[in-house]
Amino acid sequence: MTKRRERREHGIRRPGWLTYLVLVVAILIAVYPLYYTFLLSSSSQIEIAKHPIPGLIPQGNLLSNLTRVFHTEGLDFWGAFINSVMVAVIQSASVAIFSTLAGFAFAKLRFHGRRGLLAFIVATMAVPPQLGVVPLFIVMAKLGWTGQLVAVIVPGLVSAFGVFWMTQYLSGALPYELVEAARVDGCSMFASFRHVALPAARPAAAMLFLFTFVTSWTTYFWPSIVLGSQNPTLPVALQLLQTGYAKDMSLIMSGVLLSTLPLLVLFLVVGRQLVSGIMAGAVKG
Repeated sequence: MTKRRERREHGIRRPGWLTYLVLVVAILIAVYPLYYTFLLSSSSQIEIAKHPIPGLIPQGNLLSNLTRVFHTEGLDFWGAFINSVMVAVIQSASVAIFSTLAGFAFAKLRFHGRRGLLAFIVATMAVPPQLGVVPLFIVMAKLGWTGQLVAVIVPGLVSAFGVFWMTQYLSGALPYELVEAARVDGCSMFASFRHVALPAARPAAAMLFLFTFVTSWTTYFWPSIVLGSQNPTLPVALQLLQTGYAKDMSLIMSGVLLSTLPLLVLFLVVGRQLVSGIMAGAVKG
């Protein structure tokens, strides 16, 4: 009774059955493609040819199909996996750091041209990335970076979306009075950022790191152009499983499942901490 009174006094209502029904349906829609991939990975090619839409019960060929991925001729799975980890971690850390610095500057510092520069950065998000592929490839060729991971890492070290994301977050979560108090206490601008802005920005920066990691991990278009099949990332390497006239769907889906597992583990490990951190940051803001 006490909890009900508190909810009524604060205007908090418990979600109804319709809300839970919508959430359950949304979860099922989101999870089914992954489960469908798991079903195909556990089937044989003959079973898939007979029944393109498998039943809901997994078959017993999962381990053998996963083993086939590691032993596919011309596919260095572990090399591609290490390349993807390097690219994703470096890009995610760089985007989180630089976006937090830029977001602090745009949100809390006063300088000429601040609004115009921020508007220009946001406007670049409207330009399709495909339009810059040809000049970007020419630049990479001039630098001699084609076929090397640095050609994939460098273009993704900064993000216009990340700058906008952190600017909007710090505008509301970090009171300007805290920055002024730090400056009065003798902190330099960078010290104010490190001791005041960075703790407040940590939840949003963590989410930005996660989003960037997922995007970098699953990017296929640019790595397939600049790297090719000699030194590929994981999405490019999995394309080698589709060579030939007859595609082995059980083998392809097994590779897709292996490439998805690290992302699932990452979400399971840090998901709860990220949500709690965002809620704490929202309460503090």
